[in-house]
Amino acid sequence: MSSLTGSFPPGSFLAKLPETSRAGLLALGTAREYPPGKVLLREGDPTSHAFVLVTGFVKVTATTPDGHLALLAIRTAGELIGELASMDGQPRVATVTCAGRVRARLVTQPEFRRFLAAHPDVALAVGSSVGAKLRWATRRRVDFGSREVRIRLARVLLELAAAHGTPGPAGAEIGVDLTQPELAGLVGAAEPTVHRVLAGFRHAGIVATGYRRITVVDRAELEAVADG
Repeated sequence: MSSLTGSFPPGSFLAKLPETSRAGLLALGTAREYPPGKVLLREGDPTSHAFVLVTGFVKVTATTPDGHLALLAIRTAGELIGELASMDGQPRVATVTCAGRVRARLVTQPEFRRFLAAHPDVALAVGSSVGAKLRWATRRRVDFGSREVRIRLARVLLELAAAHGTPGPAGAEIGVDLTQPELAGLVGAAEPTVHRVLAGFRHAGIVATGYRRITVVDRAELEAVADG
């Protein structure tokens, strides 16, 4: 994909920008390519640069109070990474790791801030993006405290299918390489419980599973479960 003319996933940050603003943002910083497993940002570090993801996707994780690693989110091409620390100068709140090969633009804090000051439309879009991430995190906290695991898993699978799903003969395959512990972290439940609920979805014909792959076979039924 061309960093300037290629398409980005619908709903991604870059896809929502006007073409001139998108081209300007993609011209910032330096082009980098990273191998699978490379840590781009580490929780607690005082760094302040940001990344614009051009291809590939990353996993966002953080350490829970009991010392476990929780998968907070998945970000794909067209998204900003690390923009919060670039804006407020505070330490990183999460670790970001490449899941597969990633191409990105590394943008220093001064360059990022100058660009936002000169492009109010992009600054507004960044603020909206941060707000959307906060709302999503808030919804998850509410779900964790009030919804059964079956509903939470259905909602997470629908979100993953919407953001990362690709149509296939059996349904929408979630194009994210997720381990069982990572999926459990996204759902906010114990791994055995998530495994049991996922098996129930599979037996009901709602999803199909393979090695680190999930396909949403019956979206309508999954939505019915998610609605509680």
